[in-house]
Amino acid sequence: MKARTLVVNALIAALYIAVTALIAPISFTNVQFRVAEIFNHLIVFNKKYFFGIVVGVFISNLLLSPSKLDLVFGVGHSAISLGIIILLSKYVKNIWILLIANTVVFSFNMFIIAWELNIIADWPFFATWLTTAAGELVVLAIGIPIMYALHKRINFNKLID
Repeated sequence: MKARTLVVNALIAALYIAVTALIAPISFTNVQFRVAEIFNHLIVFNKKYFFGIVVGVFISNLLLSPSKLDLVFGVGHSAISLGIIILLSKYVKNIWILLIANTVVFSFNMFIIAWELNIIADWPFFATWLTTAAGELVVLAIGIPIMYALHKRINFNKLID
């Protein structure tokens, strides 16, 4: 991995952690509004952002989550969802479609987090899936135009080698 790629991924991880820590009380419940999830959209612009996002999720969950199972389920959710988008991006080149697909994939895959919350807190699986997916959908849907506008200004492809 090139030094620039490593540094950019470290910055993404640090930003993910900082944003999650700022609003931690609403990042770890059955209605999650983890604003840092907006960084998941970076994968649409370059697959090399994968490590920065996953490390950010891992460290956030390690330091802030009330359940250490989040290290498995939360990181797994992110890695699986990012992987799906990386695969999809081999066939789909339209950024808008990929941003929307990213939002749908991450929101749908919140069943992984609902499963975790069912295990640790005995919350009803389907209701928890609905509420966590809704929170994810809102954050990522709001994030689409924000990340697209930022990309037009700073070009995420050129930030990373």
